[in-house]
Order: sequence, then C-alpha cells, then structure tokens
Amino acid sequence: MAAILYFAAMVGWLTQKDRPSRLLWTAACAFYLAHLVAAFSFYHHWSHAAAYTETARQTFEVFGLRWGGGLYFNYVFTAVWIADVLRWWCGIDRYRSRRALTTAIHSFFAFMFFNATVVFVGGWTRWLAVAAMAALAVLVARASACQGAD
Repeated sequence: MAAILYFAAMVGWLTQKDRPSRLLWTAACAFYLAHLVAAFSFYHHWSHAAAYTETARQTFEVFGLRWGGGLYFNYVFTAVWIADVLRWWCGIDRYRSRRALTTAIHSFFAFMFFNATVVFVGGWTRWLAVAAMAALAVLVARASACQGAD
C-alpha cells in the first residue's frame, strides 16, 4: 500500500496537485511505518541482528554478496521520510522552493522504492513496479521540460 500511495503522491506532485499529494505522501509514510513496525515486531522480533541477517540473506540471493548494510539505508529512509512529511506540512510553497533538497530526497526515494519493488521481488509485482517507475520517469521528464520552458 505504501508503494501505491508513493506512486500516487508522486503523480500528484509532478502534475502540480500539491494538497492531495501531501495527503497521499503522509498516508504512504503511515503505511510504510505500519509495515516497518509489523516486520520488526512479527518477523524480526525487534532484533536489529535478525533484520541485518535477513537483509544479508536477501542481498546474497540477488547479488551473491552476503551484506546486510542495506538495512542502514532503510533506517535513513525511515528518518528522511518522517522528516520530509513534517517539512511538507510546514508549507507547500516553502517545500517547492527548496528544489535541490526535494529533488535529492525524491531521487533517494525512487532508488529505495525501485529496490524494494523491482530488485528484491519477482512476479507480477515486479512488472507492475517497472511500469509505475517508467510512468514516473516520463512525468519527471515532462515536468522538467515544462520548468525549462518557463
């Protein structure tokens, strides 16, 4: 659900529908946090070591490298998302005016969502995510072209 709401929020953001996008962004963060709490509670039993080991196992399956450091990217992702939601609620005009920061955050998020929905999963979910990411790339290109024309 967090990934679907992320996609919807980004579509709204890129098409200048700021207020609904902010609500979707906030809801996506809330679903992500619920996912995080459920994973740590029911799967990892609130153990960083267990989460690190599982991350290393999954990374090995995909890349042949037994490394759990991707878990730290998830920790940063969580902190940045919460901070970004709060920043967006402090004012949409101010949020849009800090283009470099916002671009950096959304680029990081796109990277994280791509990994979560394409690299580390398979089946129809992967292909749906590929299509969604391609659509976002088109919207980003169009939005950039429109900004360049202004």
